[in-house]
Amino acid sequence: MKSRRHDLIKKIIGEEIIETQEALAEALRARHMRVTQATISRDIKELFLIKVPAGNGRYRYAVSPHENVRFSEGRMKRLFKDNVIFSDSSENMVVVKTIPGAASTVGAALDASDWTEIIGTVAGDDSIFVLVKPREAAETIVERIRDMIR
Repeated sequence: MKSRRHDLIKKIIGEEIIETQEALAEALRARHMRVTQATISRDIKELFLIKVPAGNGRYRYAVSPHENVRFSEGRMKRLFKDNVIFSDSSENMVVVKTIPGAASTVGAALDASDWTEIIGTVAGDDSIFVLVKPREAAETIVERIRDMIR
């Protein structure tokens, strides 16, 4: 569902001038996609949407021109310091606890990082499971995350 919604969002903002989150929500609803404002907000962050000039002092959402968006170390530190509460590991799985609503953004940052040990993440509302390879790298990832939140 999320992947379908993300594809639809990219299509909408490519075809229409969408200036606000509410306008995006309305465009999705018009296409029979039920969404909340919170979902739209998370989608905008996960898709790395940006605002670009639309003329006459107006701005619209657009897909970032950067194909492979990477978080700088400074940006990741700020994101983690503001949102991550705790991290620990077991075997080749790392668990990251965040403040409510922040897991998807932190997970997206981990997915976009150049931490080659990370195979992938699964994020809920306030928890992220990070799959790591090799197993021994799990503690390294936990330490990097803990360093970010200090």
